[in-house]
Amino acid sequence: MTKGMSPPAAVQEHADLVRERLKERIYASITLLAVLVGLAQSGRPTHLIAAVSVAVTALGLWLATLVADLQAHPVAHGRMPRLPEIRHTLFVSSPLLTSAAGPLLLIGVSALGALHLTTALWISVGSEVAALAGWGFVGGRRAGARLFGCLVTAALNAVIGAGVVAVKLVAGH
Repeated sequence: MTKGMSPPAAVQEHADLVRERLKERIYASITLLAVLVGLAQSGRPTHLIAAVSVAVTALGLWLATLVADLQAHPVAHGRMPRLPEIRHTLFVSSPLLTSAAGPLLLIGVSALGALHLTTALWISVGSEVAALAGWGFVGGRRAGARLFGCLVTAALNAVIGAGVVAVKLVAGH
C-alpha cells in the first residue's frame, strides 16, 4: 500500500496498475501476431531474421510508448515527468518487451533443431491467440460472469486475434 493511502484507494491503484500493464501486453500480442504471421508465410525466413524481427518489434513498441508518454506528460501536467513517474511508465510498459519472450524462446528452440522455424512461428501465433482468449476468460471471471459468459468472452478475444491472423493471411504478407 502506498504510504498514507486508504485501503480502498490502494486496491484501486493496484487494479489500475494491473490494467495498464495488461493493456500493454494485449497490445503487444496483437502487434506480434501480425509480425509472426508475416514471418511464417514469408517463405523461408532465417532464425536470425525471425528473432531480430520479433525483438525489434517489441523494442519499437516499447520505445514508441515511452516517447508518446514523455511527450504527452508535459501537455497534460504542464511539466516534465519526475523520476517516480518515469519509473511508473517503465514498469507499466515493460510487458511490451516481455511479450517477445515466448516467440523468441520458440525461435531459439527451432534454431537448436527441435522443430522447423515455420512451425515455431505458427506455435507462437497460436500461443498469442490463446493468451488473448485466456485474458478474456480471466476478465470474465473477475467481472463475476458465470462459466458460459467467461467462455464467450474468451472466444470473442480469440476471434479478435484470429481476425488479425486472417487479415495478414488475406493480405498475403
